[in-house]
Amino acid sequence: TRGETQALATVTLGTSREANQIDSPSEQGEERFYLHYNFPPFSTGEAKPLRGTSRREVGHGNLAQRALKNMIPADCPYTIRVVSEVLESNGSSSMATVCAGTMALMDAGVQMVKPVSGIAMGLITDGEKFAVLSDILGDEDHLGDMDFKVTGTADGITACQMDIKIDGLRYDIMEQALGQARDGRMHILGKITETIATPRAEVKPKAPKIITRTIPGAFIGALIGPGGKVIQELQKATGTTIVINEVDEQGVVEILGTNPDGIAAVLAKIDSIIFKPAMGEAYEVKVIKMLDFGAVVEYTQAPGNEVLLHVSELAWERTENVTDVVNMGDVFMIKYLGVDPKTRKEKVSRKALLPRPPREERPIEKKDTPQG
Repeated sequence: TRGETQALATVTLGTSREANQIDSPSEQGEERFYLHYNFPPFSTGEAKPLRGTSRREVGHGNLAQRALKNMIPADCPYTIRVVSEVLESNGSSSMATVCAGTMALMDAGVQMVKPVSGIAMGLITDGEKFAVLSDILGDEDHLGDMDFKVTGTADGITACQMDIKIDGLRYDIMEQALGQARDGRMHILGKITETIATPRAEVKPKAPKIITRTIPGAFIGALIGPGGKVIQELQKATGTTIVINEVDEQGVVEILGTNPDGIAAVLAKIDSIIFKPAMGEAYEVKVIKMLDFGAVVEYTQAPGNEVLLHVSELAWERTENVTDVVNMGDVFMIKYLGVDPKTRKEKVSRKALLPRPPREERPIEKKDTPQG
């Protein structure tokens, strides 16, 4: 709230799927940060039907978007939508939108580089004498000769826009306007930082969190599954939204959810899919199935990743029954021996990590030789 001007800013966080699609004759692409500015008739005490977005709303929304956009870090994983509803207006509602947007973004947990404030400057002149006005009201805007909006951080300007009703501005007028604008911005910025000085470390408990993981491109198909079966079941079971984008032959996986346990379950599944044991390394496994000729074991660090431990690799001693050595649910270490060239299947061994028992030396039997 600034005098008789009041703006209510709301921040919504989404995945890359919610990016704003740009398809114009001169530009095709998408925006990961965008701002919508709404100026309903009741904000100026008028009663008339709501029509389409006006040219004024588009222009003021674009100014506020430019003011804030460069302060959003490049590595921010979210698509961010800011909506400003002007509840009351008596001048400078776009600048109120910038200030409200800054506070809303920091409160939402968006790690803004620096907070932004804005002020509208006015001018009254007879050609010789002049007065530069700070934070102009609606009447001053209407009767004055200039509406000069300036936004920026403590270190510099991020956006500006000027409407003038005279032929031009002298250098000294422009210099004074910029100097007054800086003083005004610093004052307003101080009021903002009194309320919220830095962005919140985490997003709100009810807000979605996005975790990004990069996986080799060869595993994208395995994570999606036939007809999307794997990813759909994973989203349903964990209550998350999973988005996969291929960038430079790698898969960038965005996991969005409000439940930390659900996000952790998705990360565990990804680790399981991309897990590849290294030749000669030891891994902890758990018995999940008993067979006559061995035991099926699962890597504990990659649930769902299974391999057969053959009966011949259980122990150095001859093993008649698998249950003589291991049982269902047993956890122990195995050594990965690579792919068997004959069966073309992965081979692991338990006995390779056990000390080899000494060989029993049999006494040499002497045979009687005939005397000749």
